[in-house]
Amino acid sequence: MLKYTAISIQQLAFWSVKILAMSAQTSSSFDAITNAVHTDGFSFVEGTAMRSILERFGALTDWEAFGQSWGRLELDTYMADGGRYRRRRHAVFAAPASGAITRKPHQPHYQSLDYNPLHGGIERWFEPIEPALGSGASLTTILEFCRSTFSGLAPAIRAWHVEVHQFRIEARPAEVGRPTPEGLHKDGVDYVLVLLINRENIASGMTTIHADGGHLLGQFTLTAPFDAAIVDDHRVAHGVTPVQALDPSKPAHRDVLVVTFRDQASTRG
Repeated sequence: MLKYTAISIQQLAFWSVKILAMSAQTSSSFDAITNAVHTDGFSFVEGTAMRSILERFGALTDWEAFGQSWGRLELDTYMADGGRYRRRRHAVFAAPASGAITRKPHQPHYQSLDYNPLHGGIERWFEPIEPALGSGASLTTILEFCRSTFSGLAPAIRAWHVEVHQFRIEARPAEVGRPTPEGLHKDGVDYVLVLLINRENIASGMTTIHADGGHLLGQFTLTAPFDAAIVDDHRVAHGVTPVQALDPSKPAHRDVLVVTFRDQASTRG
């Protein structure tokens, strides 16, 4: 007689997430990332490899403080669906193809309705990323990695307009969290990095990548710190499935850093 071992819903959800993450083709070196983005329009990088790659571009000495700052994000009050599940902070930088990356004066985040029919067409003012973290080791290293990656893919671009977003998506018993409430989308930039900072008591949150015609190109779930997705925004669209709490009696959230690079010559601000 076959014997079955009972597992909890939490365990089942955990292993489902791990299987989804492991089934995706991953990039494990800097060259593999750039080759994947050039060939396929996106790359998925597991956390251990991503951290090692980042450390080629600088230090991560304030990483613990950097991650803890997600606990101080402010509520996103622009949610057109009425949700109160998203918290965020925002900063803007100038990144020439070479030379120092500098922070710009605080300014609104803007997307056209063509790219974001849910929240586009208006200037959205979010609380700024804390100054010490904006100039700190971890974010500086991440920006240097992005510039090297994206300038290598688009060498004709001489200066980048960079936007950095800290996102916390919360899941509650009466309200699921939607990392991309606008659905499958493009951001209206050139390139995007999505870097997982932490996930706590969360199920799902699967990223899907689609060609312009809607064809599914890949899917994976960011499960561990430093798991990352790098996307060519011109060539592919991306979305993330809603997240739910594994244990509804406990806090549940998904923390990510999103960095977008856009040719400064095509930027309104």
